[in-house]
Amino acid sequence: MSAKKEQKDKSDLLNSIKVILSKEDKLNEQLKADKGLERYTKDLLLLMSLVKDYYQGNYRSIPYKTISAAAVGLLYVLNPIDIIPDFIPFIGHIDDALVLGFCLKLIENDLKKYQSWKEKQKASNNTDTAKFDATDTSTKSESESK
Repeated sequence: MSAKKEQKDKSDLLNSIKVILSKEDKLNEQLKADKGLERYTKDLLLLMSLVKDYYQGNYRSIPYKTISAAAVGLLYVLNPIDIIPDFIPFIGHIDDALVLGFCLKLIENDLKKYQSWKEKQKASNNTDTAKFDATDTSTKSESESK
């Protein structure tokens, strides 16, 4: 693959991610209101978080094919016009569930790695916050004793 084509592919991917992130609220509403995707709610939210962290540059330890599959899966779920339109009660989400299930199976290992990274980030942030709170408390105690 030429460098120019690779650069265009990455640019297209980032543009697709922008579209996904602009529809994050819609996805959350869809997950709350719709029946048919409940099984995938946790995975969808993790997938959205992965895409957001990738876009913001917080997490780039992921193969291009994985982030591409995540973007395609999310775009398909967010698009109301698909193989079986979402407005058809109950069966409207069967195709969404199938596409999403396929994408999740395809990227399962990388998604688990991301989840571990995310948990480490939260633990690290909690430790940093606790250290800050302890420092803040000791500073207040010192100033009050003066």
